[in-house]
Amino acid sequence: MEDSDQDAANITRPAPGGVGLLIIDMINSMTFVGAEKIKPDAHATVDVILKVRQEADRLKTPVIYVNDNYGHWHSDKSRMVAAFSVDDCPGQEIVKRMAPREDDYFVIKPQISGFYATNLPVLLPKLGVRRLVLAGIAADICVLFTAADAHMRAYDLWIPSNAVASEEDQRRDWALDIMRKSMGAETRSTNELSLETWIANVVD
Repeated sequence: MEDSDQDAANITRPAPGGVGLLIIDMINSMTFVGAEKIKPDAHATVDVILKVRQEADRLKTPVIYVNDNYGHWHSDKSRMVAAFSVDDCPGQEIVKRMAPREDDYFVIKPQISGFYATNLPVLLPKLGVRRLVLAGIAADICVLFTAADAHMRAYDLWIPSNAVASEEDQRRDWALDIMRKSMGAETRSTNELSLETWIANVVD
């Protein structure tokens, strides 16, 4: 267990509408190959994700950060945020704005899917989550593979098109098309659909 790791076992009230918000890989050094290409798109998603996070707070929707460990097996939330917030880190501006709060959950993943070898498959049922909103980077890699694993576990999905980033618009659009057509995901932007409306549209 990471310091997600408010004690999910003690949670007694299920998430409203069974919805949870997953914020994927936004705590990021931006030093990987292709980072310079994705940074403008990533910056553009920050305001959108923060707005969804704010709405999630108002609606008492769990906010769960799912983040790569970047090969640092001894890392945790605090170390990661501190390391990527220093002035010479290319990702520091995004990290400072997107940093998880004390009551947010934080799951560290070793591979591209948020479900692979993490506590997410245990945490979500503890939170009463059966529907997921996915946001973050990259739409065509970590978001896509997390969505695929969620779909195989029968989670309903909303991936707002303006809340995910890729190195190229074409790659983002390709991934969104796959998630919409192959996984039945909702992909309307936050300009077209609100979290409150999506929560209200429960499909049994």
